[in-house]
Amino acid sequence: MAKDYDPGLEGASMDFDGRMSYGDYLRLDAILDSQKPLSTAHDEMLFIVQHQTSELWMRLAIHELTAARAALRNDSIQPAMKMLARVSRILEQLNSAWDVLRTMTPSEYTHFRNQLGQSSGFQSWQYRLIEFVLGNRNPAMLRPHGHRPDIVARLEAELGEPSLYDEALRLLARHGITVPASVLERDVSRTHSADPGVIAAWRSIYQAPERYWELYEVAEKLVDLEDYFRRWRFNHVTTVERIIGFKRGTGGTAGISYLKRMLEVELFPELWHVRTEL
Repeated sequence: MAKDYDPGLEGASMDFDGRMSYGDYLRLDAILDSQKPLSTAHDEMLFIVQHQTSELWMRLAIHELTAARAALRNDSIQPAMKMLARVSRILEQLNSAWDVLRTMTPSEYTHFRNQLGQSSGFQSWQYRLIEFVLGNRNPAMLRPHGHRPDIVARLEAELGEPSLYDEALRLLARHGITVPASVLERDVSRTHSADPGVIAAWRSIYQAPERYWELYEVAEKLVDLEDYFRRWRFNHVTTVERIIGFKRGTGGTAGISYLKRMLEVELFPELWHVRTEL
């Protein structure tokens, strides 16, 4: 019989009395003590863990998106590209999470759905912040957070900032690409609408990528990001329809019909429309 391996003999730290351990650094006790099912249903733990981990990934996405926006504002294009690529990978992780949740059947969900009360993913302020950063800005979506003035203040502050896409368009203008003044000087608290002048700006880049390589890379990183974001939304719709059909959402939304409307939202519209003109 093989002798038990002792990592301590090779120098691995084995005594953490008074020293920083893995669990200490990650605060695992607090994290693992945060799953509090309200029913005896086996599948409620899956539901809680899936949503909690999604919120953690969203926290990282916000960290990367806001840093990427600041980098674009400062003409630090390559660091911004690294951050945006990371956000696309984060969205890939979020998409994979739906695959796990879809293992729950409608009958299993009914065993604890009533315990959710009026709580709903619709009320995720981090998701709302991501949408605001990306440019989908609807002030009406502040209302579900009215009971938390601190969260409302953070979301309102974001509405006062240019979105990631606004900063990308300002970057184009600083690099000699003609972008309409009406777009550059618009009210950034509102969602940007497709503009023919912006389509022309992106077209000039796509028609001469060797001349505008960095801006061309910005365009494609933004397209990648929205591609993954659209998949996230689509997988959300599919998962909800698979589990609850066309019932109303726990938060009072119309459920599937509301989510399907969200599939029509374009974050960076001209980057999609320009493809028709190339």
